[in-house]
Amino acid sequence: MSVTAETAPAVALTFDFDLQTGTRAQRTAVTIKQLVVAGWTGRDPVAVEKHIKELEELGVKRPASTPIFYRASVARLTTQGVIEATGDASGGEVEYLLLRHDGRLWVGAGSDHTDRQVETYGVTVSKQMCDKPMAAQFWAYDEVAPHWDRLMLRSYVTEGGKRSTYQDGTVAAMLPPQDLLARYGADKMTDGALMFCGTLAARGGVRATPNFEFELEDPVLGRKISHGYRVISLPVLG
Repeated sequence: MSVTAETAPAVALTFDFDLQTGTRAQRTAVTIKQLVVAGWTGRDPVAVEKHIKELEELGVKRPASTPIFYRASVARLTTQGVIEATGDASGGEVEYLLLRHDGRLWVGAGSDHTDRQVETYGVTVSKQMCDKPMAAQFWAYDEVAPHWDRLMLRSYVTEGGKRSTYQDGTVAAMLPPQDLLARYGADKMTDGALMFCGTLAARGGVRATPNFEFELEDPVLGRKISHGYRVISLPVLG
């Protein structure tokens, strides 16, 4: 009998997260058993199709569906401030995260760090190539749901010694959580599941980002989740 992601024993990692409800953050040991990376989650189908065609011209194959839900190893998740990646062609992209823990849905922020060269011949493989940095703080989803579309995502890069904005926009550009979960299958998003939920266009185009910072801002409740990391490039020896 073949072993699949559905039949194999769960590979799990436990992180110390700050789970925030109201003004109180509780340090909690959270075990992650499933990592899902959602792609092509834009709300505007015309914009999604335009971006697909742009990437096709760069050699990236058209996705089998939109949105699409890639599976990646839980071992790729990290809250560290340094990651290692093969070569110098990988880059980050800020995304909002959904976490199911103790029967409740939580919202956080992370970077779907991806090898851009590998992406041109296999997006699924590229999702597995790099670590996925995330902030160690999450908000209760039900507290931000009433003003969801006002949440802001931003990322920053340092290039030539200068820090500049790489991405900036509201989560309204992506499918909202309940819609995304319905398309994935709400029954699959069980306790211990974590989902990366899509990203924004990059200013100046997608490129390698050896230094990357990202944040999720709630302007209504006046708070932010933020994290940053740098990339150590490992040699490519052939």
